[in-house]
Amino acid sequence: MSTNTAAAASSGHVLRNRFFQTVLLSNILLQIGIWVRNFAILLYVTDKTGNDPIAVSLISVAEFAPIFVFSFIGGTFADRWRPKRTMIWCDFLSAVSVFVVLLTITFAAWEAVYLATFVSAILSQFSQPSVMKLFKQNIAPEQLQSAMAIFQSLIAVFMVVGPSLGVIVYQNFDILPSIAVMGVAFLLSALVLFRLPDDAPVNRDEQVEKHIVREMKEGLQYVLRNPVLRTLCGVFALAGLAVGIAQTLGLFIVTERLGKPKEFLQFIMMVNGAAMLVGGAASMAISKKVSPQKMLAAGMLCSALCTVAIGYSQSVPLTLVMQFVNGLSFPIIQIAISTMMLSWSDQAYVGRVNGVLSPMFVGAMVIMMAAAGPLMKVMPLVTIYAVSGALMFAGMLMVVPIFKHKAPEAAAQQPSPSGMGAH
Repeated sequence: MSTNTAAAASSGHVLRNRFFQTVLLSNILLQIGIWVRNFAILLYVTDKTGNDPIAVSLISVAEFAPIFVFSFIGGTFADRWRPKRTMIWCDFLSAVSVFVVLLTITFAAWEAVYLATFVSAILSQFSQPSVMKLFKQNIAPEQLQSAMAIFQSLIAVFMVVGPSLGVIVYQNFDILPSIAVMGVAFLLSALVLFRLPDDAPVNRDEQVEKHIVREMKEGLQYVLRNPVLRTLCGVFALAGLAVGIAQTLGLFIVTERLGKPKEFLQFIMMVNGAAMLVGGAASMAISKKVSPQKMLAAGMLCSALCTVAIGYSQSVPLTLVMQFVNGLSFPIIQIAISTMMLSWSDQAYVGRVNGVLSPMFVGAMVIMMAAAGPLMKVMPLVTIYAVSGALMFAGMLMVVPIFKHKAPEAAAQQPSPSGMGAH
């Protein structure tokens, strides 16, 4: 009871934080734009190409490729630039690019829809580290896990309603109004961000002396010197490999193991999204009592066991239950990782730390997504899911040695910026 009360008080307090309110509203608008983009472009491309798998796969390439190329670069520049200004410009430029795409489709080639995803994905590699940097500045250390839990719950809500939102907009209004909705959402997000307090002054004299490549090298060295962040690199890679398998082959679980039509996959996705929403709320209740390292290990252990069970199951009720339990674990994993990354990163390195860790997960996930199809030709589906579970279990074992590490005390002693307290 005391744990739940403390968690509720912490989450209520962070919701009264002006910075958090602003970023939360901005993120809601971005989620609307992103989900309309994802499904409107997917349906539009399939309609235009007659379900051409190569054309459809190019959407994922446009979305994930910028993470490899720009994540570390974006994180480095996020540490150099003023975060509020960076976020506003990124959202504004995303809106401009969307309206350019709108004009291009109207008067020229439909293939320009790929550009909307590509440009937005590039700019997110600059804005996301800036958000993390502002979290480090404006959210008290003891409230970080509650703040991350609320954000994860928001993402889970859109995982449930987002696909339907994108489908409804496209089916009722077609591609041009759908793209216009994306542009308006990004533009409104940029306007909302003006509510953020002004950025702290940047020490230009110190920055002029540094070269961008040297700063990138310093960021990589910073991660490698820190035992917790170094461990997270390995955890990210193993989790990415495991998730890449499960995410790619979920359709075959439905058709081969359960004997259901491919349309049944939507119910599994809905169960997973609902579980993520519950998991985000539950993590707030346990975050005040359990360290993020132990939360991460527990989430990965749960995910490993559920993944193996899903691979073996031929029962629809059992598979749905395992999908729900597995969905509970993902917010716990994400919240724990985000909390650890912020807690063990100096404010000057937050962007670069994010730039090092993000490609670890996405790179491993994309590699395994590409390998999943060929693996099915040489391995049974049950074995592949067992391998996925084993990779997640190995990631859990990597976390155990850092249980004893405590977050730097300096973070808890940082003064609260003016104007950012609860009100």
